Amino acid sequence: MNVIRNFFKSFSDESRRRRAEIFRNSFKIGPDTKILDLGSEDGSAIASLLDTTSVRSENVWIADIDQNAVRTGAARYGFNPVVLQEFEALPFENNFFDVVYCSSVIEHVTVPKSEVWRIRKTSEFRSRSLRSQTFFANEIIRVGKSYFVQSPNRFFPIESHTWLPFLGYFPRPFLIAAMRLANIVWVKKSIPDFNLLNRAEMQKLFPDARIEIERRFGIAKSLMAIKIN
Repeated sequence: MNVIRNFFKSFSDESRRRRAEIFRNSFKIGPDTKILDLGSEDGSAIASLLDTTSVRSENVWIADIDQNAVRTGAARYGFNPVVLQEFEALPFENNFFDVVYCSSVIEHVTVPKSEVWRIRKTSEFRSRSLRSQTFFANEIIRVGKSYFVQSPNRFFPIESHTWLPFLGYFPRPFLIAAMRLANIVWVKKSIPDFNLLNRAEMQKLFPDARIEIERRFGIAKSLMAIKIN
């Protein structure tokens, strides 16, 4: 099991390194650039991403629904902590940020966590999720002059949240059953709260962005909506 875990960790780390390079090459970040990391957890990812830039910590906001995580990040890095509520508008004025960074988050903006195991109808989950994701995307567009939004590609053969093959291809009843079993016997535990997007859906959510594709083995692994002011 450790061999499998280490393989996927190495694979994921390399993907993050590639995306970080795309981010740094896309935006000019100076000391006064105002940056929001949306879905930041404790801010360690954005801290690493900005390590080679001159941005001041007081110009970085970390925002997440996990109150303890953002407070930890504020104490550790000096970032501004923002505790979010699910499905509510972001507490910022229009165009407040120069850059909004949001990586591997939008696919989880779906339905309340208390409902993710109960909704078994694929069409219901996807329609509700797309409404939530549309609202979330519009909030990113509203508060950010520029943005970088990344999400796994729905049709990559290995589903990134479970490390299971072809899971994104199957209807929800099969997905839930597979995840219940995997959470018992497999190295990766997860919950079925994600609605994976394809390129057309990502472009529809962010019509003013260009869609960059991160490929592994010649296949689109993740999608990045990038708008540069």
